[in-house]
Amino acid sequence: MLPEADALAPAVTAVFTTVLTEGPLSRVALARRLGLSSGAVTKAARPLIELGYLEELAATERTGPGAGRPASPLAIRADCEYFVGVKITGDELIGVVCDLRAQVRASAHRRLSAPDAGHVLTELGELVDDLLDGPGDFRSRTRRLGLAVSGDVDHTTGLVRYSPFLRWRDVSLRERAEKVTGLTVTVENDVKALTVAEHWFGEGVGAESFALVTVGAGIGCGLVVGGRLVSGSRGVAGEIGHIAIDLNGPACHCGSRGCVEAIASTDAIVRQARVAARQPELTFDDAVALARAGDIAVGAVFARAGDAIGSGIAAVANLVGPDRIVVSGEGLAAYDLFEPHIRAGFQLQAFGTVADCPLSIRALPFEEWARGAATVSIKALVAS
Repeated sequence: MLPEADALAPAVTAVFTTVLTEGPLSRVALARRLGLSSGAVTKAARPLIELGYLEELAATERTGPGAGRPASPLAIRADCEYFVGVKITGDELIGVVCDLRAQVRASAHRRLSAPDAGHVLTELGELVDDLLDGPGDFRSRTRRLGLAVSGDVDHTTGLVRYSPFLRWRDVSLRERAEKVTGLTVTVENDVKALTVAEHWFGEGVGAESFALVTVGAGIGCGLVVGGRLVSGSRGVAGEIGHIAIDLNGPACHCGSRGCVEAIASTDAIVRQARVAARQPELTFDDAVALARAGDIAVGAVFARAGDAIGSGIAAVANLVGPDRIVVSGEGLAAYDLFEPHIRAGFQLQAFGTVADCPLSIRALPFEEWARGAATVSIKALVAS
């Protein structure tokens, strides 16, 4: 790379990221937003236009005193490249094809008969082929695949160090997935992937600090501080599920007691509801139905879970002070049973003005997690 090109690279990345997440934007608006000169913005945008990632929209008229010539906003050409994203669960693969703006163009599910890495990789290859060879002509413009996996993931190497729900340890997922699919693969913890999607294309757009809390098989948290995803020096950060809020509470799979996850995860709720209802075969859906029908004992299980989640969120908010917090995940299908208790637990434990932090609570389907995986691969393209 030439020295001048190397010096230009940070500006190119900044322009690309800002137009991608906040555009269309004029060069003047970009210069103001990024603290660059208009000439620097023009120089940084030129290679992106030549490569087909950006385009100039029709000029818009300027009005008012001192108005100059009409501005031609820069916008992303969303269909110039496509990205596959796959969320890996213990019993299913959920895949999507997204454009450069992370808009889902196709989706597919594939059931898993076993969660071992070899079986998952075989099914992954077939799922990717189904997505890319289906309607849409995606294969010719798809180079990247993002994978979202629960647990301890080394984003840099693509190693899944530990995934409790898959029972994986030290799986070289990126290397093996690249051999199977022929695509450039990015691997990320599923909650962090969803956080990137929300920060770039969802409720977190423009927020310097932002927290995403997920409720379901586990209780997770992704954090953005200073506009950057917090990964932690060892790849582990934001583990809200393992904040202990009751030292005499139920045992957690992590070895501790009274963790938020041991009280409020889907499996934890089912265990407690079975005892409360005296029905050893009770499912999560059964528990939801009983609580909605007015069963006091089972309703108390959801109330305790909501309080635990709210307390955990408050602990994170007290430490980080985010601009906004989104609570989501497949477990929030029981939204009505959780919401008031999450809010009450948060308000009780939040310190001072932290209690004023906007708290958005909404369910998300697994396709959104797969979209998060695709967004991580988009982010990898931008960084390159």
